[in-house]
Amino acid sequence: MELYLFDKEYVDRLRGGDPATEQHFVSYFGQILGIMLRARRLPPERVDDVRQETFARVLVTLRRDGVRQPERFGAFVNSICKNVLHENIRESYKSQPLETGHLEPPDKIIDLERSLISSQTKEQVRTILDEMGQRDRDLLRAIFLEEGDKDEVCRRFGVDRDYLRVRLHRAKERFRLLYQKDLPKAPPSSAAKAVQ
Repeated sequence: MELYLFDKEYVDRLRGGDPATEQHFVSYFGQILGIMLRARRLPPERVDDVRQETFARVLVTLRRDGVRQPERFGAFVNSICKNVLHENIRESYKSQPLETGHLEPPDKIIDLERSLISSQTKEQVRTILDEMGQRDRDLLRAIFLEEGDKDEVCRRFGVDRDYLRVRLHRAKERFRLLYQKDLPKAPPSSAAKAVQ
């Protein structure tokens, strides 16, 4: 495709409605705008819509106000095309359906319930840790609550990584036993009653 150099005579002929100049305008810019719009991965029908709206706006503006710099007519057409494209994209976002439940307020009861459960769990963990021996309690706090680096925890407790693993396993086991002790006892199931 050969680039065309625009001048005042070309713009005047287009403004005056010369059929040959209009045909050249549509053919020339139809290719350029098509390439630019397809590069943005627009569907073919949107490419045609934006291109046609661009042509209409250029001709209306040209016939109403003219162009101050005819030698920059290509840039003028390009800028109008970009404006039409932005408006088209903005309009397509406006016409998209909203997500289901977008206006529903968050359920505060669930949030309060989650907060209550969380605070109850924290209190239960504190109680269980208080029941544990000092060494196990300090180790579990260092690893899980303070999220300490294991090498730093090893230095702090004077153990190597292998023995830390053993101590951590034992401390978690003691915690689990204390936790299960505090759980309410479930009534025996019918299968357990049948065995008795």
